[in-house]
Amino acid sequence: MAHRQKPGAIRCDRGIPARIPRHPAAGLSATRWRDRAGTPTLCFMANLGDVMDDVRWHGFVGRAAQVAAFDDALAGRSARRVLFVHGPGGVGKTTLLLHLRSRARRAGRPAVYLDGSELDPSPEGFVHAVQSVDTGAAPVLLVDGYEHLAPIDGWLRRDLVPTLPADGVVVVAGRDAPAPAWRADLGWRGLVAVHSLGDLDEADSTALLERAGVAAPDREAIMRLGRGHPLALALLADVALTGTVPRTLADAPDLISALIASLVNDAPSDAHLVGLGTCAKVLLTTEDLLRRTVGDDAPRVWEWLRDRPFVTVRPHGLTPHDLTRAVLEAEFERRFPDRYRDLHRVVHDYVVAGLRASSGTHRQLLAQQLAQLHREGPFSAQFRAVAADGTIALVRARPEELPGVAELIGTHVGPRSAELARGWFAERQAGASVVRVEGGIGGFVHHARCPSGSTTENEDPVVRAILDHVARTAPLRPGEQVDISRFLLGHDGAQSDPYAVFAGSISSIIEWCGRPLAWAFIVSVEPSFWGPFFDYLAFREILEVTFDGRRHVVYGNDWRRFPVHTWLELMQEREQSGGTGPPPDWMQLPAPLSRDTFDAAVRAALPNLCRPDRIAASRLVGTHLGTDAATVRTALRTAVDELAGLPRGDRLRAVLHRTYVSPAPTQEAAAEVLGLPFSTYRRHLAKAVDELAGRLWARETGQEKTGQEVTGD
Repeated sequence: MAHRQKPGAIRCDRGIPARIPRHPAAGLSATRWRDRAGTPTLCFMANLGDVMDDVRWHGFVGRAAQVAAFDDALAGRSARRVLFVHGPGGVGKTTLLLHLRSRARRAGRPAVYLDGSELDPSPEGFVHAVQSVDTGAAPVLLVDGYEHLAPIDGWLRRDLVPTLPADGVVVVAGRDAPAPAWRADLGWRGLVAVHSLGDLDEADSTALLERAGVAAPDREAIMRLGRGHPLALALLADVALTGTVPRTLADAPDLISALIASLVNDAPSDAHLVGLGTCAKVLLTTEDLLRRTVGDDAPRVWEWLRDRPFVTVRPHGLTPHDLTRAVLEAEFERRFPDRYRDLHRVVHDYVVAGLRASSGTHRQLLAQQLAQLHREGPFSAQFRAVAADGTIALVRARPEELPGVAELIGTHVGPRSAELARGWFAERQAGASVVRVEGGIGGFVHHARCPSGSTTENEDPVVRAILDHVARTAPLRPGEQVDISRFLLGHDGAQSDPYAVFAGSISSIIEWCGRPLAWAFIVSVEPSFWGPFFDYLAFREILEVTFDGRRHVVYGNDWRRFPVHTWLELMQEREQSGGTGPPPDWMQLPAPLSRDTFDAAVRAALPNLCRPDRIAASRLVGTHLGTDAATVRTALRTAVDELAGLPRGDRLRAVLHRTYVSPAPTQEAAAEVLGLPFSTYRRHLAKAVDELAGRLWARETGQEKTGQEVTGD
């Protein structure tokens, strides 16, 4: 069908464009086309609308699947004549519809474009809008902003669309997915196709920036900020053309305002605003977390967030589009800096408390939540790359997967390393974890626990060097263990692979927060990549070992001097500041005590329980019992009371209580109050002190049972 000429327009049959020269005399936009016989013709566009249409045509990139589906419908190659396109604001729905209008017109089909936000959402209003456009027969109907026409969705489905010509095509675009009725009915099911519009890939993003005139050196930085979001890329391109490329989204407040206006309608209440901030802050938003941040409004805010077009509902919670997350965070921090910091603290404390109290799959989800709070750290790009694949998990390796991993280690690290890996896998299979992706293993990590007295431990030169360092500098005490992340790699054998970064980070959080450890070590054969990460984590480069022809660099931390809870506090600050370097001296504890010195310190502290000033000088200050006199005193008194829970422990508690907590004037008087012969009292007191010191030592060295090792498949 020929394209109907507008009154006063110069007719131009459009086919495949060849080039776009400028007419030298009139300054009109001229385009050379080939007609249906293949003969080149020249067409002058009579109005600016035609010029804009031509510019849009040549600037359009991506959306190959949607364009192909439209072309098939237009040519009658597909029965799916009603296409639904949905996605968040700014993702390119309008751009796509305007391009499809051009494709229809260039195919000789009249096309009507309607913006739902400009229509009266009634049957009469919609019909009037369509009739006001002279379309001819068999039109292509393109309806944008469909969320504004929700009141007449049923009428359109039941009454209007079925009356269109059989070769008509309808494209509907909106923020929300179509109502279930469009797909539940057997008749519509064969005619409707639904397309979720997502980000542009790297190639299409590059093409968009190139056509926008952005210089090649600036494109990578813009793509990192825009993250495939078409509106963000276009706005950033405009900024770049002024000569300045923003370092972060927060450096371009006008751009943030434009994206906020596109992505988010005004939150209906302050609680909803905080809910948006929460959703931006965490990997997965749950109603339980919202109760911590918005209180009793949590159910209402949860329902509202769930229905936002930029939010995806996942099995364990809600997650926003990656760019939406960055925009919301930048806006929240800009407008409410104090509340932003308070919200971060609430989220951090909630995640850490859950992480240390949970086990299994839930602990891993919380470990991912904690890693998400560091998304602006050194490896933010790797975490975003992994997150782009949807929900992933670190799971225990299956026995049949380990030979392939050992072979990969042999190929990329060395044959002797592969032999050691097989030994470690046989001795501690529980330490092996993988990230499974389509087609196999995406990432792998193995944690060894030492000392174990195993054959492989003695044969592994890297592990031996680590344990020798510990013995020289801060010897292990009875019951203490060292965690060593010995092997780490991605599917291609690289430790810098995004899945290797994910596996190493999540497994380490679980190991370090799951049970007390004396030391943590990580072995890297790619120190240039991992060095900045461990500098951010306040881990020191401890030593290096050349083995199997590779340089193995070992990073570590003595948890006895820089405990996990203190480290987490430092990380909470670095999550926001991005600071790096070793921990400050004031955060580090004295060198760990030996068992004899510790027991002597307990015995010396007990008589001073009623003299806090003297407790301040105790060598117990700086141990796991506490960092000051008050916490050490409280820990001692609590430990005395806990003896009552042991078999015949009431007697031990009573002796210590009457001797040290609420002391009688003399030990003889204490024995008399307890109704015991003095010799019996002394025997019970010695036993009680030994029992108390032993329990406190177990706490100091991590032998006390405080959690479960994570597993999970």
